[in-house]
Amino acid sequence: MSRAIGFIMDPLANIKPAKDSTLAMLLAAQRRGWRLYEIHPWDLALTASGVTATLREVSVRDSEDDWFDLVDVREGALTELDAVLMRKDPPFDIDYVYTTYLLEHVHAAGTPVINHPRALRDANEKAFTTWFPQCCPPTLITARSDRLRAFIAEHGDTVIKPLDGMGGSGVFRLRADDPNTGTALEMLTARYTRPIMAQTFLPAIRDGDKRILVIDGEPFDYALARLAQPGDHRANLAAGGGSRAQPLSPRDRWLAEQVAPTLVEMGLTFVGLDVIGDYLTEINVTSPTCIREITRDTGADAADQLLDVVARGHLRA
Repeated sequence: MSRAIGFIMDPLANIKPAKDSTLAMLLAAQRRGWRLYEIHPWDLALTASGVTATLREVSVRDSEDDWFDLVDVREGALTELDAVLMRKDPPFDIDYVYTTYLLEHVHAAGTPVINHPRALRDANEKAFTTWFPQCCPPTLITARSDRLRAFIAEHGDTVIKPLDGMGGSGVFRLRADDPNTGTALEMLTARYTRPIMAQTFLPAIRDGDKRILVIDGEPFDYALARLAQPGDHRANLAAGGGSRAQPLSPRDRWLAEQVAPTLVEMGLTFVGLDVIGDYLTEINVTSPTCIREITRDTGADAADQLLDVVARGHLRA
């Protein structure tokens, strides 16, 4: 039976097809014969009768130059769809939160939304890691200058970052005697009024910041190690880092096993764990990436595995 699946996303015309994980999901859904709908968050509307949007039916191709065709455009209810994948890129700002409010109505009306809208709001990608202290390096979240300076003095080599950052933005590496400490702390905390995260610097970053994809509680067999450019401590692809796919280590699998039950319970079906060495540093829930890079290196397609999961248990009855 043909199914219809919607993707809440930034405009398909503006993606980078060579690295876009949502395009990988669209291709996997199309191979199943499903109808595909591109939906922009700003087109959603909620009335007493439910949530509607502009539904852009598309077909897709695995091409870097010409990757989609627009088949049809119409207004429709999201409950007409068999599933909705929330793939809007960060930043996770108030507009993103407003979108989850509307999508929660869709989920409650019987059309599964992946990931669950409430879980997207609850699981801050930095702070969520603190529920798994056995997996994390020494960590502090606070806006207080004295606590942050004491943490840096105790641990020496420290990374600080905003709780709402993405792609390596706003990440600083500080040492105890760094003359820029005051400026960096004051800037990130908005003069000590906004909590930030501080973590012990992990030298294993030289071997890459690993992205481990977890699909319905099961870790995908390959991680993507994102490698920093010379002279830069950030390994994010958005910060210019390189990458290589590699099999999961036993420690990688252990970390995934620690968080998996909570992910499943919350309705977080597709998640990206960030791991440096032996430690979990972030849990990406909004729009995890790296599918395309892993597939290019290994031939294994996490999008196919995700759509298998959607087909088995996450479609409208």
